[in-house]
Amino acid sequence: MNVYALVLALIVLALLAVSVSQVRKTRTKADYLVAGRTLPWYVLVFTLLSSWIGSGSLFAGAENAFNNGFAALWQAAGGWCGLLVIFFIAPRARKFAQFTIPDLLETRYNVWARILGATAILFAFTAIASYQFIGGGDILHIIFPGLDVVARETFGLAAGKEHALGMVIIAVFVVLFTALAGMASVAYMDVVIGSLATFAALLSIPFLLAKTGGWSGAHARLPPEYFQLFGKFGGTGGGFVRAMELLVPTMLLLLGNQSIYQKFFSAKSERDARLSVVGWLAGTLLLEVLIVTIAVLGAAFFLHTPGVKAREIIPYTARNAMPPLLGAILLGAIFAKVISTANNYLFSPSTNLVNDVYLRFINPKASDRTVLRVSRVVIALLGLFALFQGTVSESILAMSLYAYTVYSAAITPVVLAAFFWRRATAAGAVTCILAGTVITIVWNLQQLAAQAHRATFIPAGWLERDAIFPALVVSVASLVLVSFLTPRPTYEKWAPFTGATSGS
Repeated sequence: MNVYALVLALIVLALLAVSVSQVRKTRTKADYLVAGRTLPWYVLVFTLLSSWIGSGSLFAGAENAFNNGFAALWQAAGGWCGLLVIFFIAPRARKFAQFTIPDLLETRYNVWARILGATAILFAFTAIASYQFIGGGDILHIIFPGLDVVARETFGLAAGKEHALGMVIIAVFVVLFTALAGMASVAYMDVVIGSLATFAALLSIPFLLAKTGGWSGAHARLPPEYFQLFGKFGGTGGGFVRAMELLVPTMLLLLGNQSIYQKFFSAKSERDARLSVVGWLAGTLLLEVLIVTIAVLGAAFFLHTPGVKAREIIPYTARNAMPPLLGAILLGAIFAKVISTANNYLFSPSTNLVNDVYLRFINPKASDRTVLRVSRVVIALLGLFALFQGTVSESILAMSLYAYTVYSAAITPVVLAAFFWRRATAAGAVTCILAGTVITIVWNLQQLAAQAHRATFIPAGWLERDAIFPALVVSVASLVLVSFLTPRPTYEKWAPFTGATSGS
């Protein structure tokens, strides 16, 4: 166990050193929220990569791959598709140069769009942060089984709930790292973490392939569906629908993701913002394929092993199927990625509360020192809220799809309309955000009722599908219909976002 503990300790010390090194450079609101708008493209590549690939890929994606094989790449493909669109949005976002997505929503629409957008982001992003805590707790549970004894004997946690102690430890790390220096702390930590994760994944694949006997050995150990286009999703029709239920919310989360736009707002220039997307796309393609491959090869070893949780297959494989040093490096990389992604998704909603509520409505004249102090308190409170949410659901895949759907249906359509549709109105945007949020929440509550064998007003057959398509159809239809039924927005409202000139 010493090598695992040593690697984790070195990673924690390295991340702490990076955060502390940025504290003295953080003096103003802009320094804290958008790193003083000084990030070069190569730093942006790693921080974008680290903010996007975390527990959603390492645990939810791995859970999917363990159960369905390479068809899990449909979930990752949503990110690849979204990046092709982001390439054209990135320079416009940097030119806009604000602090948050609600800033954008109020400028393009109105103050109600800001308030509702900030609320939807807060709930979606703290849910995403919460399952980073779950993933981190799983890693500590695997590396330090003695934590289980401490959790049961000292804190009275029931069997099966021991990972909650690990969740608390991870939450403390995340709050500390995030609160120290804000965006600069997050961004420069991500350079270290992204490099480590890529190196560890590239090292692991050849070893695991050799141990399984190559691709032929993996085929012999696993059902044939693990290597088919739609895996175990069902026939061509049902398989395609299920694939789209994974791809579409992932793609739409990326297209409207506030954490991503905050990175573009932090770029040195529009050119740096656009260049970063190219490197981000290449890194995402590589890492997502490596992650799914490691999970599938892990399934080749442990698919029928009693007690193995699908979501834990990558850290479990690192701990039980690889040499200690290599396994420790991979586990350390996963741990660091979880910390990094939690940082990003905790920092983002805290920015909303500080910039879009505190500074906008409560204390508009707050000094930079006050803003920094309030920001750190808010991060700690949101960390507690995310930790509470992490106790609600055991499935990281289910939680990730829920959070993705809330964001995809409520926020992404109005963000894309801001950049690409001049006719979108404030009333249309507000209706869209409300409709997407309400439909997603109601749909998921109805699914829980159906699972508990209680009466539902939505047909049972419909509830077998995820909420993404009904929520998205209703929200987009609301945006379009209400926009056409209300007065056209003025030129000043849409011109800054579409790249229009005075003569267009």
